[in-house]
Amino acid sequence: RRSIAEFAASWEGPLHVLVNNAGIMALPELQLSSEGWEMQFAINHLGHFELALGLHEALSAARNARIVAVSSSAHQSSPVIFDDINFNFRPYDRVLAYGQSKTANALFAVEASRRWAIDGITANSLMPGAIVTNLQRHVDPETLKKWRNGKVIDPENLPAGWKTPPQGAATSVLLAVSPLLEGIGGRYFFDCNEAEIVDRRTDNMSGVAPYALDPANAERLWEFSLRLLN
Repeated sequence: RRSIAEFAASWEGPLHVLVNNAGIMALPELQLSSEGWEMQFAINHLGHFELALGLHEALSAARNARIVAVSSSAHQSSPVIFDDINFNFRPYDRVLAYGQSKTANALFAVEASRRWAIDGITANSLMPGAIVTNLQRHVDPETLKKWRNGKVIDPENLPAGWKTPPQGAATSVLLAVSPLLEGIGGRYFFDCNEAEIVDRRTDNMSGVAPYALDPANAERLWEFSLRLLN
């Protein structure tokens, strides 16, 4: 939190684009931050949330600033469980923990767009796609093999549905700079298109769960997050 505060305080001038991308995934065991927060929720959501709050003045000064929140199809694994964010009562499940943090990314974009519309700030979330990066370092080899349909990842010959890093960055770049998204916020994108709202989990990484775009959930998460950071 100190590094976030120091960075935000050192920023000078307007900020036109903020891409919240850094994160962790599938920690094998429950880990808590120094504040007692489940680590994936803390890093994937609360860190980005606090950074955006700290940079709000700079974003507002830019007029028409954009925030890009990198979510994941893993959000379909779990809504934000407000009554047990930190797995105090539920058995820890690394997939559910990651899933609720990615749902939080999408909900942040919804509420940021609503609250900060008067400042000309819009925010959207996205699923970048399945990409081979160090993000998967905590995923066991058998699970990775299952995700990859039993194939070993070769950057020159990717399994169906997987992307190179440049391909994975394409949707983030679209949301950050395309004139097609001028004034549009609170939406979730996949493969450079707005995703369809689905009523059950998909098996091809497409679609967005309705709870991840629900305005009531978004407002609740914002207020909840403010209380945690107080």
